Amino acid sequence: MRQDTILVLDLGSTQNTVIARAIRDLGVYSEIKPHDITANEVIAVSNVKGIILNGGVNNVVDGEKIQILNELFELNIPMLSVDYQLSDNSQLAQWGNEEETKEILQKFVLEKCKCEKNWNMANFVNDQVEKVRNQVGDKKVLLALSGGVDSSVVAALLIKAIGKQLVCVHVNHGLMRKNESESVVEIFRNQLDANLVYVDASERFLTKLAGVSEPEKKRKIIGEEFIRVFDEEATKLEGIDYLAQGTIYPDIIESGTKTVKAVKSHHNVGGLPEDMQFELVEPLYQLFKDEVRACGIELGLPGDMVYRQPFPGPGLGVRCLGAITKERLEAVRESDAILREEFAIAGLDKTVWQYFTVVPEFKSVGVRNHLRTYEYPVILRAVNTVDAMSAIIEEIDWKVLLKITDRILAEVKNVNRVCYDLSPKPDATIEWE
Repeated sequence: MRQDTILVLDLGSTQNTVIARAIRDLGVYSEIKPHDITANEVIAVSNVKGIILNGGVNNVVDGEKIQILNELFELNIPMLSVDYQLSDNSQLAQWGNEEETKEILQKFVLEKCKCEKNWNMANFVNDQVEKVRNQVGDKKVLLALSGGVDSSVVAALLIKAIGKQLVCVHVNHGLMRKNESESVVEIFRNQLDANLVYVDASERFLTKLAGVSEPEKKRKIIGEEFIRVFDEEATKLEGIDYLAQGTIYPDIIESGTKTVKAVKSHHNVGGLPEDMQFELVEPLYQLFKDEVRACGIELGLPGDMVYRQPFPGPGLGVRCLGAITKERLEAVRESDAILREEFAIAGLDKTVWQYFTVVPEFKSVGVRNHLRTYEYPVILRAVNTVDAMSAIIEEIDWKVLLKITDRILAEVKNVNRVCYDLSPKPDATIEWE
């Protein structure tokens, strides 16, 4: 189904994603495009019914005030201009509070542009299935399936589109959460009948990481080794022409645009080698995180996978603080599983954005069975955030904390103390490393 589309042109606003999301909430598809988009590029986007010129504080690039191309006016597409001075060719507006902004968008999108409310996940999935089939044809696609939300949803969508033409490679680097790799195999190989290659490289990773305590060095080793393992598996396969990625819209925004500096680089945005032989397949690149989850549900993935906690690329490697040992890594894995289980029982898994445990290198004195112990502490962390740029601490009911503490001390080996981290971001970061 051809969806009506509203384009939001980035003319220096800090509210581009907010406006794009608000339009989608109206049931109309929206995309954010750069200010210097050409008329032909607009025409190439399916069924554009309106354009929002979204001006703002970042309206100077390389010393010059940014402008749209005059040729856009010749398209005779309704325009809404916000904080951007134009002639009478556009409707002028100023964003207000949430209700005022919603009213402005409703009038422009639904009344002025006469858009149909046909943006929903069922239509999105059908559209992407058709696009992927047209792009790929009878060729094969390779996907690194981590088991995280984004790669899992991409895998499910591509399985629906091209079935066994998709080859998924899951690398278990030994830094996964409890039963995570087993879950990937069960769901994708056994339930969805995916063409899945499973690689247990845990000993290989832990050997490379032995004695390495500096966080960035650990991240680099994990990232580079993952690429090596993935490349080794890819070379064993024949006839691969495409590489699928779980790139989503926030990845692109955080990696920088023409008017916004990068927050942090993402491995799947601009991080691929220039001489790469594969063509990319990125069916989720215009979705926000909550839309990715909705897409996963639409595709039939289980809720515990779709609503899985955000998980850093280096996995538990950055939660086993300092030099990684099997002993402490197991303490992180087991304590994390207890925390997640008890949060689910208490209903906190639906209200807390991210929660996890960390185990530092140092030990403390304790007592067990009237004998002195010298073991590790487990630190609990639970935060809420809107954009991960800042975070507040979740106030956990005392009874829940005590139950988690009792279970960790009773069930996790080499641990004699449990602490709760009360540090917001800033001054702390969400992760410890």
